[in-house]
Amino acid sequence: MPAQAAVEPETAEAPLSDREIELIRTSLSVVEPFAGEITVYFYATLFARYPEVRAMFPHGMDDQRDRLLRALLRIVDLVDDPESLVRFCGHLGRDHRKFGTLPAHFPAVGECLLDTLARYAGVAWTPEIAAAWTKAYGVVSQVMISAAEEDEAVRPAVWPATVVDRVSRGHGITEITVRPHIAYEYAAGQYVSVETPWWPRRWRYYSVANAPREDGTLTFHVRAVPGGSVSEALVHRAAVGDVIQLGPPMGDMVLDAADHSDLLFVAGGTGLAPIRALIEEVARRGGRHQVELFLGARTGAELYGVDDMLRMAQRHHWLTIRGAVSHEHIPGIRGSLPDVLAEYGPWYEHDVFLSGPVQMIVSARETLTLKGTPSHRIHHDPFDTPVLSTP
Repeated sequence: MPAQAAVEPETAEAPLSDREIELIRTSLSVVEPFAGEITVYFYATLFARYPEVRAMFPHGMDDQRDRLLRALLRIVDLVDDPESLVRFCGHLGRDHRKFGTLPAHFPAVGECLLDTLARYAGVAWTPEIAAAWTKAYGVVSQVMISAAEEDEAVRPAVWPATVVDRVSRGHGITEITVRPHIAYEYAAGQYVSVETPWWPRRWRYYSVANAPREDGTLTFHVRAVPGGSVSEALVHRAAVGDVIQLGPPMGDMVLDAADHSDLLFVAGGTGLAPIRALIEEVARRGGRHQVELFLGARTGAELYGVDDMLRMAQRHHWLTIRGAVSHEHIPGIRGSLPDVLAEYGPWYEHDVFLSGPVQMIVSARETLTLKGTPSHRIHHDPFDTPVLSTP
């Protein structure tokens, strides 16, 4: 069953004026060179003033500080786009329920955040700038609180799920299949945050590699990242019978975003996971689309999952698959995915779904746009999402 559509709350504050937007962006440019110091100082201040919130965060804070910075930059980027700002902050509010965030926490965070910005802005921090940031934070926090409250009325904050199968795909990639203890509704193409019992409060994001199944199970393609505590635990430690926690589904790269019947799917590395889910969803809907799939990797050995996709193409006449290798001379297509797309195009009559390393997506999008594909037909998760930001 597709995930229930979330209704975004209205902002409780009046929209920011052009002057307030200018003040926020200008002041951020002043403090941005100190970004690393700012996040460290902010959390040190928060934990010193409100020690009761420290237990909500993981022991190691590096990733958490990076997420704060990305979220802050994204919010500032969207301050002149109220619709997108509300959507982004609504996602944040719903996702933060898994941390145990309560409405009472927001004033404390706002106080420490504004004090931190004031400290690093120095003499550039004026009463007018402080007022603009206070208003902006009020808008953001109210949207997050409202979204969390509405979400709480219809579903849990986390879903326990038991590992029921694991299959090694080589090159550090393992398919982990889990069965949630209660119904988990999502749409093909979305991603999910995962917490393991070995690293409490440390969440990592993985795309679901299948369309919704009757038995309710979900499969993730996990690559063991050197130094990645959660990914290495899932690949090397998790066993059938272990229980992990799932956060709410996220992401808008879903089939309903497509306007046309011709689809182009492009996947690099473990970016195959959401693309495979989308192809399964096309099959679930009766194969009403013509689908071209391009898989890319550096070497033939790294072109994982291609055999499964070829078997899927044998079952479905509407699916065509091509694999491209960029750093090895082997029979077949050679070159980077963007170059191969340019060779096989044009794709201006297709809806395009991209998934994989950020640089691949950037290059592929540029190539497709130059070759005439309208930008509104090119779909991928925003670059600030955790799925695309991981190594």
